[in-house]
Amino acid sequence: MKKLVLSILVLTLAFAVVGCGGEQDTWEQIQDEEKLTIGMSADYKPFEYTDEDGQIIGFDVDIAKAIGEKLGVEVEFVDTAFDGLIPGLKSGKYDLIMSAMTITEKRAKAVDFTDPYFNAGQVVAVTADNDNIQSVEDLEGKKVGTQLGTTGDLKVSEMENIEQIKRYEKIPQAFIDLNNGRIDAVVNDLPVTAAYILTNPEVKIVGKPFTTENYGIAARPGDEQLLTEINTALQEVKEDGTYDEVYNSWFK
Repeated sequence: MKKLVLSILVLTLAFAVVGCGGEQDTWEQIQDEEKLTIGMSADYKPFEYTDEDGQIIGFDVDIAKAIGEKLGVEVEFVDTAFDGLIPGLKSGKYDLIMSAMTITEKRAKAVDFTDPYFNAGQVVAVTADNDNIQSVEDLEGKKVGTQLGTTGDLKVSEMENIEQIKRYEKIPQAFIDLNNGRIDAVVNDLPVTAAYILTNPEVKIVGKPFTTENYGIAARPGDEQLLTEINTALQEVKEDGTYDEVYNSWFK
C-alpha cells in the first residue's frame, strides 16, 4: 500500500511538472505565433479609426506596426468599444490595449502600462501660413481663442501679456474665428485639434504639447516580459526617428 501511494504521488508530481512546463506566458505565445494582437476602439481620429475601405488606420496603428517590426511579429488589431477594452484584455481577447488610453491611477490598478508613448496635452494651433507663432512662448501680445471652462482656458488665463483671450462655448467656433483672422491662435487639447486639422488643412499645430496627459499601452498584470519587450521596442522606434516620422504625418 505504501509503495502504491508513493507511486501515485510521484506520478502526480510528474504530471504537475509537465503541466507547468507546458504553460506559456503571453510573450512566449506571441513569439511562437509570430503575431501580436492589440485591442483598440477604432472611432477616435486621428489615433485609430476606420477608413473608406474598412481598414483601421491612425497614429496608434502606425506606431503599433513599427513596434511589431522591431519585435519581428505581425500586428493584428481587434476593434472593441472603449469601455470593453480592459475586460477584453483580462479575458484574453488580445495581448495589449493601444487606444489613446490615458494613464490614470484607477486604470493602473487594473492593468500595467508601458512607458508613455504620447502626450495629449494642450497645444497651440494657427493658420497654415502663420510663421510668426512657433510655440506657446510666442502668444505674448496675441489674441488667443479657447473653449470656456477647459484646461486650455485655465492655462491661457495663467499666461501673462496676452493681448486678448476669447472664450467660446464650442471649440469649432474658435477655429472659425481663427480662419477669419479674428484671433491669432487657438489653444486646445491635441487630439481634438489634430482631428480638426485632418479635414481642415488650412490650420496647423505649432510646437509640442505644453501640458501633460500621457497615453500608454496596457498589458495584463503579470505579463512583465511582454511589457519589457514593448518598452524596449518603443524606445528603439523613438531613437531611430520612426516615431517622429509617424508623428509628423498625423500632427503636422
